[in-house]
Amino acid sequence: MSKRIVVIGAGFAGMWSALAAARLLDQAACTDVEIVLVAPSPELHVRPRLYEQNPAGMKAPLQAIFDAVGVRYIAGRVERIDVVKQQIDVVGAGAETAAQVLGYDRLVLAAGSRLHCPPIPGLQAHAFNVDQIADAVRLQAHIEALADRPDVAGRNTVVIAGAGFTGIETAAEMPARLREVLGADAAVNVILVERADAVGPDLGEGPRPVIVQALSALGVSWRLGAGVAQVDGSGVTLENGERIEAATVVWTAGARASALTAQVPGRHDAVGRLHVDRHLKAQGVAAVFATGDCAHAATDDAGNVAMMSCQHAMNLGRSAGHNAAAELIGEAMIPYQQPKYVTCLDLGPWGAVYTEGWDRQVMLSGAEAKALKTRINTEWIYPPSGDRADILASADPRRIVVA
Repeated sequence: MSKRIVVIGAGFAGMWSALAAARLLDQAACTDVEIVLVAPSPELHVRPRLYEQNPAGMKAPLQAIFDAVGVRYIAGRVERIDVVKQQIDVVGAGAETAAQVLGYDRLVLAAGSRLHCPPIPGLQAHAFNVDQIADAVRLQAHIEALADRPDVAGRNTVVIAGAGFTGIETAAEMPARLREVLGADAAVNVILVERADAVGPDLGEGPRPVIVQALSALGVSWRLGAGVAQVDGSGVTLENGERIEAATVVWTAGARASALTAQVPGRHDAVGRLHVDRHLKAQGVAAVFATGDCAHAATDDAGNVAMMSCQHAMNLGRSAGHNAAAELIGEAMIPYQQPKYVTCLDLGPWGAVYTEGWDRQVMLSGAEAKALKTRINTEWIYPPSGDRADILASADPRRIVVA
């Protein structure tokens, strides 16, 4: 192979980037470009579902898909990006995999994001989260072990720090998860803690009445206007001095783009994402595209910017992969656009709420919205199926998926 496209990351954006690049190369009958994807494992971790039961099962294999379309997978972790030499340093995923330097003609940075944990005393030592599969598995094991603890103050209490999307979904599931372990009649106490003055501060006024109704019906309460100041082995202290005894503290407040974005020169936003143009090229850097949670990308001409969500990552990935390959082989690039924005927030046994538009107008709630959320979580966000032609067709960047 005389040229190489390297994709960093096997999440939603990385997977779709590799498939979209393969699609264009196939259409152009181009055989002298290699597509390489680097990630710790050839699996899609279904991160939007990690608030649910059985987090260990929230992954889908990718190796067969990569083999079908001719994407070469390398097991490893990227440690360094050199945009001048156009190469990356890859650390092997296991003892049998040597470190290597890999050159690229086009690079697609799709390394995702991680939960941001500020330097709050005790947070790292005592809090749980649902950011990655291993984190969610650790939380699940902790919950399952609660029944073996003495029934003292705080054993049946869960504090969830952050009343955003992940915090609300986690809180809505938690009463039922606790009662599975502690007994159907157990008195459980799930408390959302939010520094802002409203539940779901970033979700706006549209869905808030539905969210409040659902959480109240589930027995979830909240503390507003003060964040977590300290975490210890038996609970939390809030910024206003209030003490909450809790055996379980779950941190959900905020994400940051992969640290690799800092190695690419250019303008970065407040959460570390690279500013990109409408073709998802890193501004002012040759041969580098950023996508998914690594990209600060306009979704339309109205000033809206892609969210850190699989909804946007899937389409950002299709566009970035197509455009990286197109630029390399002299084909037309396609500007990224995703003008339709929706949200579908899981509200546990109560149901869900589905909104459309950036002003989040409620379209469905309760059981109807829950049926839609179930389809999104169990079908729409999973890797493509079918034969090689079906897989490649699913990676068309003009195929806007709303999920």
